[in-house]
Amino acid sequence: SSIGQLKNLQALDLRINRLNSTIPSELGLCTNLTYLALALNSLTGPLPLSLSSLIKISDLGLSDNSLSGQISPHFIGNWTGLTSLQLQNNRFSGRIPSEIGLLLNLNILFLYNNQFSGTIPPEIGNLQSLTVLDLSGNQLSGPIPPKLGNLTNLRMLQLFSNNLSGTIPPEIGNLTALTSLSLNGNQFNGDLPDEISNLSNLQTLSLFTNKFSGIIPRDL
Repeated sequence: SSIGQLKNLQALDLRINRLNSTIPSELGLCTNLTYLALALNSLTGPLPLSLSSLIKISDLGLSDNSLSGQISPHFIGNWTGLTSLQLQNNRFSGRIPSEIGLLLNLNILFLYNNQFSGTIPPEIGNLQSLTVLDLSGNQLSGPIPPKLGNLTNLRMLQLFSNNLSGTIPPEIGNLTALTSLSLNGNQFNGDLPDEISNLSNLQTLSLFTNKFSGIIPRDL
């Protein structure tokens, strides 16, 4: 816990060790941190609310642990300088907070393989710098927000293995930089929109295990 005395610390990388404690709340006292990497350990428990004090953080990697609890809006609202947020392969639950739409500098958002529920916040459509969005392997429900069509720099969109439903919005055709689109393992239905044929850079298109009907778009 005395790590909180390192007031000038800017980068802390403890990846790939055997750390098995909770994250000490005193880490929030290291307010000059811009890079925090704790991935591939055995860390447990929720994120201490003190981490909302890391207002200079730009790269946050907590993946591949056993962290749990909800992602408080207080974190997201103060982490507006983030370019990379990687929380995958944990046990986080609850809703993805709508405040995620404040992270306008975000390039990478990895929340896959957790227990997030509720709908995909349409505010993610504000994150026009995003190049990779992976929300797969959760318990998300409801439709794909049409506002995701604003993410014109997105190269990879992974929403597979959730409980998403409804039809694919035609706005998906705006994502012309996509090389990978994976929507398999959900409850989507209806026709595939003709606009999906606009995705001329696609290398991978996975739509299996849904409830689609109608015809495959002729121009695909």
